[in-house]
Amino acid sequence: MEKDLRQQKTNIIKIALFGPESTGKTTLAKQLAEYYETEWVPEFARDYLQEKWEENKHICVADDMMPIAYGQTALENEKLARANKYLFCDTNLMVTKVFSEMYYGFCDPLLNEAALKHEYDLFFLTDIDVPWEKDDIRDTPEGRETVFSVFKETLIDTKKPFIILSGDKEARLAKATSIIDNLTIAKEHDFSSADFVQVYNRGISFDAILKQLEFFNNGIVKSNLVNPATIGNGILSLSESDFEEKVSFFDDEKEKLKIKKFVPASGAATRMFKFLTAFLNDFDLQKETINAYINRKKDKELALFIVGMEKLPFFNEVDQKLREIYPDFETLERDYKNYYFIKLLLAPEYFDFANKPKAVLPFHWYETHIANPIEEHLNECVHYATSNMVSNLHFTVSEIHQNLFYKGVDEVIQKIEEPSGVKINIGYSYQNKSTDSITIYEDNQLVKDKNGHLIFRPGGHGALIENLNNLDADVIFIKNIDNVIQNHIDKITLYKKSLAGVLIEIQQKVFSYLKAIDQNEILESHLEGIVLFLKEKLNIEMNNDFNKFTFENKLSKVKELLDRPIRVCGMVKNEGEPGGGPFWVLNDKGEVSLQIVETSQVDLTNKKQQIILAEATHFNPVDLVCGIKNYKNEKFDLLQFVDQKAGFIVEKSFEGKTVRSYELPGLWNGSMANWLTIFVAVPLITFNPVKTVNDLLKAAHQPQ
Repeated sequence: MEKDLRQQKTNIIKIALFGPESTGKTTLAKQLAEYYETEWVPEFARDYLQEKWEENKHICVADDMMPIAYGQTALENEKLARANKYLFCDTNLMVTKVFSEMYYGFCDPLLNEAALKHEYDLFFLTDIDVPWEKDDIRDTPEGRETVFSVFKETLIDTKKPFIILSGDKEARLAKATSIIDNLTIAKEHDFSSADFVQVYNRGISFDAILKQLEFFNNGIVKSNLVNPATIGNGILSLSESDFEEKVSFFDDEKEKLKIKKFVPASGAATRMFKFLTAFLNDFDLQKETINAYINRKKDKELALFIVGMEKLPFFNEVDQKLREIYPDFETLERDYKNYYFIKLLLAPEYFDFANKPKAVLPFHWYETHIANPIEEHLNECVHYATSNMVSNLHFTVSEIHQNLFYKGVDEVIQKIEEPSGVKINIGYSYQNKSTDSITIYEDNQLVKDKNGHLIFRPGGHGALIENLNNLDADVIFIKNIDNVIQNHIDKITLYKKSLAGVLIEIQQKVFSYLKAIDQNEILESHLEGIVLFLKEKLNIEMNNDFNKFTFENKLSKVKELLDRPIRVCGMVKNEGEPGGGPFWVLNDKGEVSLQIVETSQVDLTNKKQQIILAEATHFNPVDLVCGIKNYKNEKFDLLQFVDQKAGFIVEKSFEGKTVRSYELPGLWNGSMANWLTIFVAVPLITFNPVKTVNDLLKAAHQPQ
């Protein structure tokens, strides 16, 4: 036997099966070799030690480790020469190294060095969830968990790319082949094995990564605006009595329904304090005055903040803390007071407002207390999202902030429940990491940190369509965490309930048509009325080909158009706020539909598109009421109604360099593109977002 521990160089993809005794390595290696029509490398030690046992009943000793290592290497190189694209190794020198250290307390330096040098494209760590099978040379089934942990820690410590395989042999084979197929594609796109494992462990399908790469390379097709949606042309205008009528209808129907409120609240308040962070980073109290800084930077936001800070709901608390820290605070110059106030507000060791979620920040100053958005949303919830004296509220949160939400809810829920007599059920969910995006530099190279790990970024609020998809409710109100108001709960309730009334009316009509179609009760003479309903109530017009269809095909088309989730969206007059608005949009199939479109989705180099964008009269305040069940009372799979081509490429900064990442189609944009859509004009009082801290100085957020 040649005493050589070097691996032959190769372009063959090599997979190492790695794990304790009797964990299915040999079975899987044989299965994979058969599946891919290639070679597999048996365990040299098995025959070597079996022969020792049969000759004189000798068991393995420390001196056997090096002969086993040489034999295993030679066998692997021999099989490699005959392999076809893949080679599956039942064992490898890393296994020999682990057993040497476990049983004999040391590892020969030559074996250790070779085990670390030997390269495999992927290690499958075989789990201990299969039965122990006894034979002559196996040790004992006791302590399998400990042995498994040693194997796992070895892979982690040696930075080897690995994935754990569990389940029965059929499940393992299916999982392994899927992983190997995707690993092969990843290699073809210059992803390393370590990159691939990172993507896999995040739960991101490699198909999704390939789509992201395609978007990076080819860009994303912009929306094709036909016209802005306006009153009478896509936006429904209701009188005050109409609104009240819709509210009465909703109140009559709500006890039959399970109602829920859904509040996206995942992010930190970083942008809310962005101009204050920039000020702290760029201002030197010893070298210039704050007024000079404001003039130099033309920073109107900072000027407004300083003038109005005493009206902010957190002013007294911060001011009190300043006086504790600086006993001579009252004698300080005005610039020092203002600078220290801002510094304390953002300091991680004190208030740390920029790193907390908006949900827990002080928003409103009442006579008896200071209220945050959690309290305001709970209060709203009992007023319009209640049936049978039960209210359901769901927050999307980030893991790092969840305890802050728990605390925030615990502090206020009782004082909302007791006077209202309503039981509030609170649910939480995270934005799924499987919706994250890889990040690339301008030259399309993958962005990695100093440890060589890929940098991922969240996929935007469009990822929350999965969270919405997991909810069980008949009617779901959607409202952003920062869109709350001080006082005027009666007005907010009126307009939210009226949108729900519109939804239920439309939904009942849609359901009646679909049930009639199912029961063969629709005659040809009825079709004209359904087509008119689609046009007048749902803004869907049939194309010219429809009249050429057979009656059966017409019914099929009508059913396909009606059998969708429904959204009723409040629209406010456009007063220059950044964000999306309602438009008639032409898709790549030549179909025109109502959509909420963000400015970033519009081709601003196209003058015609610019003009249409500028003619918009209304703005999307993210004030939605949704129906996510079909006429059979089954939940829709909302992921089937997403326009996957409506995502965004966004530019960010990483270590001073511009990087790009992909964001999923927005929750109320592309993610709901194929829903039935009704836009309703609602008053501006319903739209009070807090995008910057200065918005808290507006009348909607000040005591009345």
